[in-house]
Amino acid sequence: MRKFLAVLHARNMEFLRDRSALVWNLAMPFMLVFGLAFTFSGGSKDIYKIGIVGGIEKLHSVAPALQSTQHLQFIPYDELNAAIGKVKHHQMDMLIDVGGAPKYWVNSSSPNGYLLERIIRGVEGDRFERQVVEGAEIRYVDWFLPGILGMNMMFACLFGVGFVIVRYRKNGFLKRLKATPLGAFQFLFAQLVSRLLLIMVITTIVYTGCNFFIDFNMQGSYWTLLLVTTLGAMCMISIGMLIAAHTASEELAGGMLNVVTWPMMLLSGAWFSLEGAQIWVQKLALIFPLTHMVSAARAIMNEGATLSQVMPHVWVLGITSVIFIAIGAYVFKWE
Repeated sequence: MRKFLAVLHARNMEFLRDRSALVWNLAMPFMLVFGLAFTFSGGSKDIYKIGIVGGIEKLHSVAPALQSTQHLQFIPYDELNAAIGKVKHHQMDMLIDVGGAPKYWVNSSSPNGYLLERIIRGVEGDRFERQVVEGAEIRYVDWFLPGILGMNMMFACLFGVGFVIVRYRKNGFLKRLKATPLGAFQFLFAQLVSRLLLIMVITTIVYTGCNFFIDFNMQGSYWTLLLVTTLGAMCMISIGMLIAAHTASEELAGGMLNVVTWPMMLLSGAWFSLEGAQIWVQKLALIFPLTHMVSAARAIMNEGATLSQVMPHVWVLGITSVIFIAIGAYVFKWE
């Protein structure tokens, strides 16, 4: 028993002396709880989603009774065709255009659209011109697939690279490499390429195997999807390398990686759509590479988006990858 207590005391003291790891373990749960409570707290739940083209402010002057109706969520859109596509695939219940002559679009096979039409006629009469679109509903598995694969890649990228480099530093392997002509950038770039190849092969196998049984919806180009996922994986690997570039404690590295992964997992749109979220939440989500990768992958697979249409996401992922790798190589320490 005395031997057991001696080992127990030594391990506890080792953890307590690692102040950085102790602070992260105490602070991270508080940040997650308060962050999530503040982000997702709100009033009553809205039942119907209505897209607005032309400005929500103008809707007040065109249809004040409709805007004051409770349990309706109004989501602004700038592009009419993109918004019509949402209605076509049952991702939105109705679309209203107040930019010119008031009109609305509804899917003829949408139960929610039918009920919304009855509501509009009851509160606004025949003020709006009716437009009908037809289209099949996107299966939840087709919408959810990019998020599932993206989260799997995120954990493999961040933890697979971060912990490996910290372990190399802790057991003295990096100290031995320091005596060789190998530079920091060369070492980090080799880690990136190795992990990237492994992740892309695994993700391809998972997608192909599942697609054999489920037959996923694929409207766009596989080459465009490959480019987006490759850049997304590169960006998340570079984040993991940046975190591990100057860290010698596995506990501290784990805490820092969790601080990155949890907000990214919850705010990237992998689990649920952020279209109806508060504007500041949507803008905050844009700082995460997983948001850009999942959004671009969904647009390619479910909407047939071309490379030019997802180019903003491609630029963000590519530029941030280069920046994170450069900073990681600059601050990298061998021991």
